Amino acid sequence: MEKLVYVIGHRNPDTDSVVSAAAYARLKNLQGLSNYRAGRAGKINPQTEYIFNRFAMPVPEFIPDLVPKVAYYLNEEPVSVPADISLWEALERMERESLKVLPIVNQEGKYKSLLHYNAFAKYILHKINPHKKSAIPTSINLLINTLRAQPITVFDETEVRKSLIVVAGSTEETFRTHLSAEMPENALVIVGDRKEIQRFCIEKHVRALVITNGITLDKDIIELAEQNRVSIIISPFDTSSTSLLIIYSTPVGFMGDETIQPVKLRDPVRKIRQSLSQSASRCLPVVDDEGQVAGVISEGDLIKEPNLEVIMVDHNEPTQAIEGIENYKILEVIDHHRLGNLSTRYPITFINKVVGATSTIITNLYREQRVPLDRPTASILLCGILADTLVLQSATTTDTDREAAEYLASITGLEIAILGKELMSAASQINNRPAEELVRMDMKEYQEQGAHFTVSQVETDTPEELVARKDEILAELARVKNSEKRLFSALMVTDVTELTSILFVEGEKNFIAQLSFPKLEEGVYVLKDIVSRKKQLMPLLAELVEKAQLN
Repeated sequence: MEKLVYVIGHRNPDTDSVVSAAAYARLKNLQGLSNYRAGRAGKINPQTEYIFNRFAMPVPEFIPDLVPKVAYYLNEEPVSVPADISLWEALERMERESLKVLPIVNQEGKYKSLLHYNAFAKYILHKINPHKKSAIPTSINLLINTLRAQPITVFDETEVRKSLIVVAGSTEETFRTHLSAEMPENALVIVGDRKEIQRFCIEKHVRALVITNGITLDKDIIELAEQNRVSIIISPFDTSSTSLLIIYSTPVGFMGDETIQPVKLRDPVRKIRQSLSQSASRCLPVVDDEGQVAGVISEGDLIKEPNLEVIMVDHNEPTQAIEGIENYKILEVIDHHRLGNLSTRYPITFINKVVGATSTIITNLYREQRVPLDRPTASILLCGILADTLVLQSATTTDTDREAAEYLASITGLEIAILGKELMSAASQINNRPAEELVRMDMKEYQEQGAHFTVSQVETDTPEELVARKDEILAELARVKNSEKRLFSALMVTDVTELTSILFVEGEKNFIAQLSFPKLEEGVYVLKDIVSRKKQLMPLLAELVEKAQLN
């Protein structure tokens, strides 16, 4: 199976992150790479939701984490068989496709049981036990298919019921006594060219006569069988081979191992390891949420590379990446932030440019690779640039951003100033969101001088409304800080009309003591003319962290 490649931004994504993932995955698809898919590692904010709704673009798939799951290690197309085919047909398929196990499904196509060679061996040993008479569940149709037999007269051909195999190998008198002692109507009699026994069996209303060695029948025997509703089939094999093959005509559903419970696509690998080691053939069936068979996973699959790879956009620091990303091959990184401590075991494509938005880089990749932009994609890319540069007013804005924005505006027919106001208005709708959502909406984790801390950012045109909610915001920041023993946690609220910010901070005393920003209220500071977390605030915080660590 072709590997799935997720194009995904950082945790708690902002507009630029989600737009970049969607547009870059679209670029790959247009280049014929259908296995590339856009993802997002968190809930989208109101501004992002507005953009994707307005331009009728599908929001990237939400991926809560990339902790290794069963789905990421399935390497073959799903194979299963219906419960009503013969054991022989199922075993032929296992042999033909070199399968260790074979899932069996019911009439609705949902997992029922698992066929494996241990279950098959137990079944055969039970059925050929000379000390115990065993009935074989089968139908006339299954007998015909398994024996490659020629049907002569056929009645109730689809009915499956248990029947004894009776071989007419003794004298006629002995056989008559033997058959009369059984239940003839449930007997499958194997006989050659012994016409008197054929006639006797029909008169006793046996379930079926199986004629061996391809022997033809007299017309009167056939007419008698039709009158008595006795099925007659002609096997091309001798008596011993026919007897053995009848055992294999059992519906495979009767002998599947129902003790082996399936695992689900979303199950973490760590959860299934014990069940896998205890299962027959070290394999387990895998089902989707509807119970349909999605494949089979084996212990050997878990030592192979997963069928998933990743492209990181709008971030390059592992602390900001989706949980579990270290388990997968990173193919590319496309970003505009500072370099973190990301390392790989192999060369990768790494694009990092000094621009105001990753959407700018993605726009220019379309142009460089001569792939035409459709209007919806161009529209969201323009929104991504405007959102991340505060409508080209942020200190991070470059001439490259402005040129890319003008290019996209010309394609879409959108007015930058008007669209910018609409985006800022959409962003301002966050004021009534719960404090937990505000703090975690665009939260990034950083590491400096061995210290860990988080800085979130939201944008609004009425920051005073959030200042009025100071107590609940600081309480949530305290929870974030204490959950991972961080040095501090902060929320940067940017005023999109005044192009300035305020900073809510909860931190250790040695860090708080270093803060020299004008204090608006306890725990709330004024960041005059600071609107960029990346270019303006982070360098200041890095210095303060270093001082705090020294004191």
